[in-house]
Amino acid sequence: MKIPGKMQLIQLAATGEADNLQLATAATPRPRNGEVLIRVAAAGINRPDLLQRRGLYPQPPGASETLGLEVAGTVVKTAADVQWPRVGERVCALLAGGGYAEYATAPAAQCLPIPVRLSMLEACALPETFFTVWSNLFMPGILGADESILIHGGSSGIGTTAIAIAHAFAARVIVTAGSDEKCQACLRLGANHAINYNTQDFVEQVRILQAGKGVDVVLDIIGGPYFARNLDLLNMRGRIIQIGLQQGSEVLLPLRTLMRKRATVTGSTLRPRSVAEKAVIAQQLRQQVWPLIESGKIRPPLIDKVFPLHQAAQAHAWMERGTHIGKIVLQVAH
Repeated sequence: MKIPGKMQLIQLAATGEADNLQLATAATPRPRNGEVLIRVAAAGINRPDLLQRRGLYPQPPGASETLGLEVAGTVVKTAADVQWPRVGERVCALLAGGGYAEYATAPAAQCLPIPVRLSMLEACALPETFFTVWSNLFMPGILGADESILIHGGSSGIGTTAIAIAHAFAARVIVTAGSDEKCQACLRLGANHAINYNTQDFVEQVRILQAGKGVDVVLDIIGGPYFARNLDLLNMRGRIIQIGLQQGSEVLLPLRTLMRKRATVTGSTLRPRSVAEKAVIAQQLRQQVWPLIESGKIRPPLIDKVFPLHQAAQAHAWMERGTHIGKIVLQVAH
């Protein structure tokens, strides 16, 4: 197909409110060494996009200023040194930026084939959360079969992905969510138990569910006041994985509890990692997780709402309301 010289994209007129996201026209990007050009069918909305819009999460050096960390679409051009994916392949890809556009470049090593069971809309919701969950829970071998995990924000994109993978790998999954409706959705996705944090104390409830014990792993996107409570819930040699800071980054660390439990606290961000690191994650996902999606053992991502590209501002506003269950997606092409 002929690649146009210009494309439509969402431009951030100024940092701040969602209304600053505006449809604009710009030059179509060209793939550099190791990259492919994707005609975007759909792009995922993620909380880091909201932070970048507010000026709180700048893109890495050399990355596109356009928002968007994950897309699904068709490869239309490749750099000379790329062996896979080839032109015409349907892929989903993890980006450092540039996804809210008709065309986006991506490192070939960060592309994955779209599972046959999934639509473009479902596939675009895979990369950011699956890369994050896999690299934090399974690549270091943090969560083992038959262990227990507490997932905060169970109805979020990260949360629903963590439920699906942890359930598929035989962990006992407990989640927190902000409404009974969200809790029911988490249970349908494979969580063993769901706690409404607005009506129940999650520490007390976990103790009841675990017959007085705690959990082996906590996956937390909240931070702030949750930290000490998470630590209190850990079993001996338990692990806290911090991947979000929705309620703040400053915490008091009860060192005596940490030492007594021989606990481990770790955390990470995905976007600044090198292409080489992300390539390893992609390879493991393709080998160990993609077959489970193909077979139906891991369900397709839960899509909460789909917005057309020109309504990116409304999509951000919808995420900021906090009522969504699963992923919010931009449809770029039909």
